[in-house]
Amino acid sequence: MLGTWGKSAGVWWLGAFAAIAFARPGVAASEFRFDRDTFAFANQTVFEYHQGHASLRKSSATKKDAYNRHCFVMSRTAAQFKKFARFEPRSTPLDDATLAARVRAVTRKPAWEKPLPENQRIVFPGYKDLKEMSKTRREVVQLSIGHGWPSYFRISNARMMFQDGTGYQEKTHARLNATLARGELFVAFLTTYPRFTINHSVLVYKLKSSSPNPGDRYLVYDPNHPESPRELTWSAHDRAFSYQKDWDFVGGVIRVYQVYGKPLQ
Repeated sequence: MLGTWGKSAGVWWLGAFAAIAFARPGVAASEFRFDRDTFAFANQTVFEYHQGHASLRKSSATKKDAYNRHCFVMSRTAAQFKKFARFEPRSTPLDDATLAARVRAVTRKPAWEKPLPENQRIVFPGYKDLKEMSKTRREVVQLSIGHGWPSYFRISNARMMFQDGTGYQEKTHARLNATLARGELFVAFLTTYPRFTINHSVLVYKLKSSSPNPGDRYLVYDPNHPESPRELTWSAHDRAFSYQKDWDFVGGVIRVYQVYGKPLQ
């Protein structure tokens, strides 16, 4: 009896060890990666920027096919593809109509829902990831992920006028850390209202580093910058967020609001 029990226990232990060992790559593969899980194209700004300061574009410089006002849409859709889509690079790519229908199927799923199991995800054959598909089939993807103008009329935008204190930002900071700790993504609305040096949406996907002083640093997918991640920081001393300086933002303190974390948000 002892020998039989010992053999059974050994088999169980080996099985459990194998399950853990094989589970680890799956966990790593589920992490958001900038070079794989973002769009290859950029959201174009409505205004022209010089050292972060906006000015009206010259009419001759404005293209009729300019893809702008889609930062909210692109941030949300990147999160939705991460949760609800699966890619099969060895299969034959879809025709334009079928591909567009599948993209719309992903974007119609509420962004705040839990990720789907692999066998229930919407399949995109012919491409290894969102980056490759959005590069190869750019126009189809752009026309299918949704319009940008509705983001101006989101009910939750009103928070920037009523919930602008450091207390609310501290709660947002805590919510951001809790969201990332659960392995989830945080779509953020960045604003400097009423100045509007920035009025933008990004996807925060990783806590880069953390320290009691000066604070936390986060990696961000910014639809305006498909070439590399941006950086969002939290200052424990100032109890405020700051965003990286670039050609389209002067840099400095901003306010952050979570969007698409729940209905009507």
